[in-house]
This record gives sequence, C-alpha cells and structure tokens, in this order.
Amino acid sequence: MPGTVKLVVIGSGPGGYTAAFRAADLGLEVVLVERSPNLGGVCLNVGCIPSKALLHAAKVIDDAAAMAEHGVIFGKPNIDVKKLSDWKNRVVNKLTVGLATMAKQRKVRVVTGVAKFSSANQLRLNTGETIDFEMCIIAAGSEPAVLPGLPDDPRIVDSTGALELTSIPKRLLVVGGGIIGLEMACVYSALGSDVSVVELTDLLMPETDPDLLRPFMKIVKQRYEAIMVSTKVTGMRATVPGIAVSFEGDKAPSVGFYDLVLIAVGRRANGDTLDVEKAGVKVDAHGIIAVNNQMRTNIPHIFAIGDLAGGPMLAHKATHEAKVAAEVAAGEKSYFDARAIPSVAYTDPEIAWVGLTELEAKAQGIDYQKSQFPWAASGRALSLGRSEGFTKLLFDKKTRRVLGGAIVGPGAGDLISEICLAVEMGADAADISLTIHPHPTLSETIAFASEAFEGTLTDLYIPKK
Repeated sequence: MPGTVKLVVIGSGPGGYTAAFRAADLGLEVVLVERSPNLGGVCLNVGCIPSKALLHAAKVIDDAAAMAEHGVIFGKPNIDVKKLSDWKNRVVNKLTVGLATMAKQRKVRVVTGVAKFSSANQLRLNTGETIDFEMCIIAAGSEPAVLPGLPDDPRIVDSTGALELTSIPKRLLVVGGGIIGLEMACVYSALGSDVSVVELTDLLMPETDPDLLRPFMKIVKQRYEAIMVSTKVTGMRATVPGIAVSFEGDKAPSVGFYDLVLIAVGRRANGDTLDVEKAGVKVDAHGIIAVNNQMRTNIPHIFAIGDLAGGPMLAHKATHEAKVAAEVAAGEKSYFDARAIPSVAYTDPEIAWVGLTELEAKAQGIDYQKSQFPWAASGRALSLGRSEGFTKLLFDKKTRRVLGGAIVGPGAGDLISEICLAVEMGADAADISLTIHPHPTLSETIAFASEAFEGTLTDLYIPKK
C-alpha cells in the first residue's frame, strides 16, 4: 500500500517512546502519535517524575526537621510555591525536550493528535489526518479512576491537579489509601497541610504484606491529622468554607470540611477509548486488551503494552514490554518473560517489594521461610537516624532460592533491585550472603537477611531453634 508506514505507535509514555525508539534502532520506519504537545505521557509529565521532584522537596524538609533531635536546628521552612512548582516543571521540561531530540535523532516522525482505529490497518486522528500502517503498537496508558456524583469544583482534584501545586491547602483529604494518594499525602504534609487519608478497605496499600506498613504507619500517625480505614465516602458538597465530605465508618467523623480533596482511587486502562473493535481487537469491560507473551493482541500485527495490556500499571513494566513488541515487530524472537516486577511506594519511609509476597505464599500454599534483618541493627541506618525499617527475604525451604523480598526505609526503591536480580537469576541464600557488600551501607542489610537464613549472621544474635 503506497503511503503505508511500517509501524505506528499510539502514545508516547515510557512504553510508547521506548517502543518507537527501539523499533527505529532496529531499522523500522516509525510514526509516534501523541495526544499532548509534549512527549513522555502521564508518567513523565503528570506522574512519576513531577511527583518524585516534589517528594524530594518533602524529604529535605522532613530530614531538616528530624535533625533537631540531634542538635542541628533549622528554622521553619518558607515555601515559595511558585518557585517550587517552576523547578518541578523545569525537571519535566528537560526530559520532554530530551525525548523530542532523541525522536529526531532516530528519525521517528511525531504526530500530535488523538488516534482511533478506522480498520485493522488505518488510524484516524482528530485532526482529520489518517495513517495507514502495516503494524501498530498500542501504548495509550490509563486515566485516573473517578468517583461518580462529585461536585464540579476546582477544589476536588485528581493526581494531575494535585501535582500542579498552585497552593498549599490548610486541610487536605486524600480519598484512597494506595501508593499514588499516599505519595501526595507525604508531599503536602511536609509542605504544611493537615492531611487526612480515607480508605475503604481495612489497610492502606492493601496489595502489600501488612508488616511492611507498620513502620510507615508509626510515622504517619504522628504527622497526619487522621487516617480513616474501613471508611466509605458517602458524599461531597461544595461550600464556601470548603468541600464538605460525609463519611461512613466506625472511627470517622460524620462530616469534615477540606480546602482540597484529592481523589486517588486507582487508574483505569484506556484500551476501550480507541475504537479498537473496528480493527477486530478484543478489549474487556475494564479497558484491558489481552496479549500473548510477544505482546500481540488477537490481531497479530497489532500489539498492546503497558497499563492497557493488563498486570501492574508500572512504567518499568511498560518499557520492558515495549522492547519485546518492537523487537517482534522487527522480526526478532523476543518474549516478555519477567519472573518478578518490583513495586515501590516513594513514601516516607519508602516501601518496596518484589517477587512472592507472604500474602501470596499463604494463599497459594507455598512452603517458604522468611528471614528478616531489622535496620535497628544497621550502623548505616542508625547514622541516618532512620532505624525503623527492615529488610526481609523469602526463601524456598528446599532449594534455598530467593522467592521474593521487601524493604522498608529510605532508599528502599533503589535497594530492591538486588533482590529483583536475585529472583531473576534464581539466586540462593549463599549467592547473596557470600557476595561482599560495602560497609557501612543499607545494601548490606540484604546480605544480613541472607546470612540470617544461612545461620552465619554475626551482626545480630538469633538463638538457634
């Protein structure tokens, strides 16, 4: 077909731009369609990156305050909201400009517009342009889930609105106790807001092992105005004093007034917003498009990756799927075969886990053994004034291989990578414990947890059973 491009990628988030760039590196002609003026998608523009910039600011404030106990006293921070927001925007802009530059270097044609399928080989954009293609990778991501019946009021925002940081509310309510909501709670609490969190289930971060939450809860209970679990939001009204929120729960107030309400009840895949049925692609009621281990949909020349391909909605999962899809499109024998996908809550303290969790092990009847090292016995953690955390590993009792692990404490998101590699490589306890780790570091707590399992630990006395 004359004028037909070899590959079109829909969406330029971490999955989309990775797919486009990898395919171009493999010699394919690539068109990248993005609905927004800037590349990078939700993660880079209104998600992962700006939130981490603000979380860094929050960490500096919290760390400075914590030093008062150790004789180093700073004055109360003077927050220039506009300057802080401008810095966050500059971080984002530097990365989006970098993506645009790399697209040009790779000769990837970027088209701005909202794409929908006309057929199995054609896209129609809201600009009126059509794109005929031989292959397509759908990487259109997800959107924040919404609660029905909310007032149309600028004081009720999703994560995108919260990241705009136009002001610091006196009282903030976070609806939803998942990772996104709790990260923003950390930011606004450090900036001076009185934060309350409401969660429908009986635990925050319900997908995690309960023990990971204990050090976190000990800290945030002191910092936040209220944490209301097993509590339902039954209504909201816009009033002059604030958003009036009514609750249903044993320990919740009947009504509370808040200057800002953040709705963070999860995200919904965009798979059913693209008219994929016109291409014959199957999509479920939740916007998820089923794929095989080569990221192909039921229409072999159309691929789907990232949030709308099912599984955890994580940027690092999307980028690995993207490379598989691009390589398969280029004729290579590539497969998505990840044993473990790490999850990180960039809260204070950070919480990270990978591989098998204890909840999963118990549900599946897996015979495992847990080994844990408390950071209270870590010289490095004590020197940081952050001894509340711990490192735990789960081992197969017979093979002694690492099945999974978790870390709670500063830098947990960086430290978890060693456990990821251990799971992927099929490492056993000795592989970790006999690897010399630098001292004094937080990374050696992973080795100590392995030594505890092996019975060779000398940095803590554990009576033999």
